[in-house]
Amino acid sequence: MSKATRVLMLVRDGHVPPETTEGFSEKEIDAWKAEFDVADTLKSMGHEILPLGVYDDLAPIRQAIQEFQPDITFMLLEEFHGVVTYDQAVTSYLELMRQPYTGCNPRGLLLSKDKSLCKKILTYHRIPTPKFAVFPIGRRIRRPQRLPFPLFVKSATEDASLGISRASIVHSDEALVERVKYLHGLTGGDVIAEQYIDGRELYVGVIGNERLQTFTTWELLFSKTPADQPKIATRSVKWNRKYQERHGIETKAAENLPEGVAKRIPSICKRVYRALGMSGYARMDLRVTEDGQIYVIEANANPNIEFGEDFSESAESSGISYEKLLQRIINLGLSYKAPWQG
Repeated sequence: MSKATRVLMLVRDGHVPPETTEGFSEKEIDAWKAEFDVADTLKSMGHEILPLGVYDDLAPIRQAIQEFQPDITFMLLEEFHGVVTYDQAVTSYLELMRQPYTGCNPRGLLLSKDKSLCKKILTYHRIPTPKFAVFPIGRRIRRPQRLPFPLFVKSATEDASLGISRASIVHSDEALVERVKYLHGLTGGDVIAEQYIDGRELYVGVIGNERLQTFTTWELLFSKTPADQPKIATRSVKWNRKYQERHGIETKAAENLPEGVAKRIPSICKRVYRALGMSGYARMDLRVTEDGQIYVIEANANPNIEFGEDFSESAESSGISYEKLLQRIINLGLSYKAPWQG
């Protein structure tokens, strides 16, 4: 497929990357590193880039499409008006504008972002996922008897590990009620409690529209975490560099998986992708027990694609350079058959 030359890049307001990282601290760069890596790499590949910061107004998007006339919009916007589930509304708007875009389609974004709805669909398709219960805000908090402890408690819609800490794992009804109330207050939305799976945390990149490819299975490792402490991806584990160094937290290609697991993982991840109607690219979060049981924890549409992060690193491990990865993402956006194309 011929290369797109004009790329409108949608980012969060305040995250429009500068021309260079020179003169910025590591902390400052972290805020917009993904946006910078994508823009800088696409420019080096010969694309013409227009980064556009968006917060709560669609008018600048319409104006940019009319004036810049992009071949495609690179979707790096993860929220709208501060609401993470509204990214699908922006892609819906792009479809209404008959504008090709990168990443997942609106329905796939909607289904994967709603953890309770996602898990119901996976359960229907008999894809292994932990047992769970949803606690809507304003309702009585009562654990179903079929749901044994320990339980992992998290927001039903928020991402980036918001509200996840060691206290997220509860062992009693009192602790469950306390944690659910805390998350109701923190997020203002529904809360999900799922069976806690003690095992290895794996991440699997999936890319494609109809024909799917999975990347090398990646693992989150806790080399300095005591054996009696739960190994979960808290907010500090994901985003705090000093915490990561202190606790020996790193991600790399998974090794020595239980017998048969490595062969089963790609098939399960592709089934999840198709069941949720996803397109573009995604990352599946899995847990694998000592005896080789695989559980799907979450499906993440449009995961972080900055250079050196899990998704791009696993792609490179599969023989796909960062430049090739971004070009493939663009090509998939151009070839995706949106309803307006008939």
